[in-house]
Amino acid sequence: MSDARLIWATGLTTIAGDGTVLDAWYPQPARGPRPVDVDAVADVEGLTGADERRNVTVEPISLEIDLDAAPTSTADAYLRLHALSHRLVTPNDLNLDGIFAHLPIVAWTTAGPMLPEDAAHLRPSLQRHGIQVQSLDKFPRLTDYVAPAGVRIADVARVRLGAYLSPGTTVMHEGFVNFNAGTLGASMVEGRISQGVVVGDGSDIGGGASIMGTLSGGGAHRVSIGARTLLGANAGIGISLGDDCVVEAGLYVTAGTKVTLAAEPARHDGSRPVVKAAELSGQNGLLFRRNSVTGAVEAVRRDGVGVTLNEALHA
Repeated sequence: MSDARLIWATGLTTIAGDGTVLDAWYPQPARGPRPVDVDAVADVEGLTGADERRNVTVEPISLEIDLDAAPTSTADAYLRLHALSHRLVTPNDLNLDGIFAHLPIVAWTTAGPMLPEDAAHLRPSLQRHGIQVQSLDKFPRLTDYVAPAGVRIADVARVRLGAYLSPGTTVMHEGFVNFNAGTLGASMVEGRISQGVVVGDGSDIGGGASIMGTLSGGGAHRVSIGARTLLGANAGIGISLGDDCVVEAGLYVTAGTKVTLAAEPARHDGSRPVVKAAELSGQNGLLFRRNSVTGAVEAVRRDGVGVTLNEALHA
């Protein structure tokens, strides 16, 4: 095992009254092996103890994990999600096999996590203390655990812990970024970035647009988007896009979509070659559009660079 593939951290873990580990928070995870002189208790002194309002206990934790091994516990799974959101490791560069089994369904409240059944039972007491349940989910909001520098997020409920957001990224109100997914540079996100998807520098995911993740259709292909590429409003893709590409607004291109190569020389009968979109996956400088007369999906070669983001907006 290489030390470069180790992550360690100290922090706090929340444990429900029945012993269920609900979460773990690591304020400063780091690369490499855990130092032998680390004192987890000293780092979080005064922050531990019982919270009877939520029927939980907060305890100190110190942990080291191997990024190439599968998660073994809830605390392990949370350290992997923190490593992604702290930009210590990029999406798809760590083992997340079986992570869902280690993440219980949690009632995420304004005072922290608790068991859903406890939230229902303790509802009158929670209301008296002004505590509200915000969601029931396996994953919490990113900003409840990590505040990535240089990033704008208009609606924090739409970005999960485990999202990787590079400086200069803007996630607008309708944008969504799942865990193990995100941006590799300054990007505009107004659509959906699914699990496993990465978006290159200077690209724009238009309003209502959707990028198919590996969780969506059971496939093995991890969709990626290159630099300076535009996914138009309400468009969608199930293939990868290279640099300087455009997908027309409202057009959904899956791997099996039949695409006419509109820029290729016509055959003797006037037709042009037709291929499955999967054959064009990852290529640079393509415009995908729908012919307004025939309804056929077409791919045209583009010259020059793609979209240019507003520098002031993403500074």
